[in-house]
Amino acid sequence: MTTTKLRVGAWCVDTALGEMTRAGETVRLEPRTLRLLLCLTARAGEIVSAEELLGHVWQGVVVTPDSVYQAIASLRRLLGDDPRQASYIATVPRQGYRMVAPVGPWDEPAIPAMPAAVAVPPPVAPNRRRALLLAAGVAASAGMAFWMSGTQATKQPAAASAFPLPQYRNSIAVLPFADLTEGMGHEIFADGMTEELINRFSKIPGVKVPAPTSSFYYKGKQKALAEIGKELGVNYILDGSVRKSGNMLRVAARLMKADNGFIIWSDTYDRPVDDLLMVQDDIAGAVAKALKAAIEKGTAPEAAPSS
Repeated sequence: MTTTKLRVGAWCVDTALGEMTRAGETVRLEPRTLRLLLCLTARAGEIVSAEELLGHVWQGVVVTPDSVYQAIASLRRLLGDDPRQASYIATVPRQGYRMVAPVGPWDEPAIPAMPAAVAVPPPVAPNRRRALLLAAGVAASAGMAFWMSGTQATKQPAAASAFPLPQYRNSIAVLPFADLTEGMGHEIFADGMTEELINRFSKIPGVKVPAPTSSFYYKGKQKALAEIGKELGVNYILDGSVRKSGNMLRVAARLMKADNGFIIWSDTYDRPVDDLLMVQDDIAGAVAKALKAAIEKGTAPEAAPSS
């Protein structure tokens, strides 16, 4: 396909801009995520093994098959796909992954879903037919009453249904960490860092933390912190970035007030790139410890020396 716009299910993927859109929603794709998506769409309907994906997407980079798993999970989140009932990327146990969504040039009409087969009911006896008609009439009356009650409810003042989510005193959302490394080669690590922090914070007693699916919704989106805070019902927001210099990774994290965007704590963590999972665990533990201390004191943590 020579077109720069592809139809992948309900998404329009612009390969030149590195983004995809659906129903007015635009999602930015990191270069490696875009390559992964294109690798799967190029062989739509076929099983692509993890080894093949490693060779095409991570060419020239030494990574483990776990990187493929994390990259697929990240791509599924962006597509809004459920791995248990996949409509985009299906996992074939011990074999690989398969793009199951319709794929083609964007200017071609979408492939409609195949209608389910309609079963022809057997003839119904006259007495039973009358009973069925009576039951249908009762159901229709109940449905009309329910519809009218719902219509009346919608006539209530708009403010009654416009309240934001309740904000808890100790509530924090972890936004996806930005990959600022050269070539954006550590997006998977950055996403893993985000998920690890969400997991750590959720284990702190008394702290409310939105799930990863809520946090990753804001990946690639430009939105005011105050809006995000209201939508997620949190008082604090943590974000950060990942940089790399030689054999060292620098992870920066900052804690902000959601209502005004003021930074109340920040720190950086430098670690050698020996074991990325250990680095994730180490840094997530340090950040969680600082946040837990702040909650116990009732104040925001003070900036600690870089470790």
